[in-house]
Amino acid sequence: MSLPTRVPLSVLDLALVPAGGTGAQAVRDAVDTAVQLDRLGYHRVWYAEHHLSPGVASASPSVLAAAVAARTERIRVGSGATLLSTTSPLIGAEQFGTIAALHPGRVDLGLGRAFTPPPTGAAGSAPARPAPSVAGPRVVDGLYVPAAPPSLGDSVLRERFLAQTAVVGASRRPASFRAELELVLGLRAGTFADESGHRYTSPPVEGALFDLFVLASSAGESARVAGELGLPIAANFHVSPHTTLDTVAAYRAAFRPGVLDAPYVVVSADVLVAETTDRARALATPFADWVASIRRGADGAIAYPRPQDASDWAARTEAERAVVADRVDTRVVGDAATVVERLETLQRVTGADELLITTAAHDPADARRSYALLAEAWGVGDPAAAADHPLALAR
Repeated sequence: MSLPTRVPLSVLDLALVPAGGTGAQAVRDAVDTAVQLDRLGYHRVWYAEHHLSPGVASASPSVLAAAVAARTERIRVGSGATLLSTTSPLIGAEQFGTIAALHPGRVDLGLGRAFTPPPTGAAGSAPARPAPSVAGPRVVDGLYVPAAPPSLGDSVLRERFLAQTAVVGASRRPASFRAELELVLGLRAGTFADESGHRYTSPPVEGALFDLFVLASSAGESARVAGELGLPIAANFHVSPHTTLDTVAAYRAAFRPGVLDAPYVVVSADVLVAETTDRARALATPFADWVASIRRGADGAIAYPRPQDASDWAARTEAERAVVADRVDTRVVGDAATVVERLETLQRVTGADELLITTAAHDPADARRSYALLAEAWGVGDPAAAADHPLALAR
C-alpha cells in the first residue's frame, strides 16, 4: 500500500500576546518565528487582521509580511486575511503589490469578508450563511466534524463588535464580494474601469507578482465567488470546523477556470505538537479559556494564559463546554506521529492541496518547537516539490 502524498505545510501566525507579555514583544517573536519557519521549509506564513484584542498583535498583516519578507529568503508571506470590512481592496492590493515589487513571487494577498452584527431590533442583518448539510456531530471517513456551537449572536458579542467598529473607524460599505475581487484582478491586469468607463491605474498593483486568495468559513458567497473566478481558497477548519466540508464542496461546485485552471484548496488546522502527547496536552490546556474569551468575552481574545492558570475542563458547566467544544475537539494535539496521522486524515477527507497550521501556546519557544517537530515528521522543505507546486504555474 503506497503512502499518501503529503501536501505543503504553511503557517497562520496571530502574533499571540502571552499573559504577562507585550504586543511589541509578540510582534518581534512573530518575525523570529517566521525566520525559523523559512529555515524549516514551510511553504508560506500568513498574518490575520485582528483589531483591539488584548491577546492578538497581528493588526497589520501587510507590515508584518513586509518585515518578514526582508528577514527571510524563500518562504512566501501574506495575509490570511485582509478584511474588506476595514481595508478596501485597492489599499490591500497596493500594500501587497508594494511588497511584491521588492520580493516578487513570494507574496500572497488573502482577502476575506467580515461583518458587524446589527443591534437587536435594528433594520438589516448580517449576510445569510447556509446551514451545514448535516447539523449534528459526525465522523466522515475518519474525520470528526463537530456540531455547530451555540449561537454567537448574544448581546455581549454584538455590543463588542459595534463598539470596536466605532473605534476602528471602519465606515466603508463594501461592494459585492465579487466586485471587490474583480477590482483587484482588474487593477493587476491593467484593465479596471468604473461604471462610467473611466480607466484607473495603480502602479504598485499593475503586473504585481502576488497570488490572490479567498478566505471562507461557509458555503456562502466567498466560496462561490472564489470558484466562479477560478481563485484559490483557504477554508477555515480551525475557526469553523462544522462548515469546512460544505465550504470546500461549494467552492469545487462553483469552480470555473479563471486565474487557475483547476481548484486549489488550503485547509487550516489548530495544531500543537510536543515530544509526548501528555506534554502536548499540558501545553494545550489554556486553549479553551482563550477560545471562550473570543466567543463570549467583552474585550475579545485575552492574552494567552499560562498552562498552570488554565481553568479545569472538568469544572466547567455543560453550557460552558458547548461554547468551545467544536474547536477544542478538532484541535490536533499530541506527539508528532499522532498529529501527522490526524493531519493526513484532514488532508484526505477535504482533498486539501495544502494545510495551513496555526499553533497557540503561551511560550513562543513551545510554538516553535511544535513547528520544528511537525516539519521533521511531515517531511517539509523539498525544493523540487516547491518548484512543481500547482500555483507556480499561475504566476
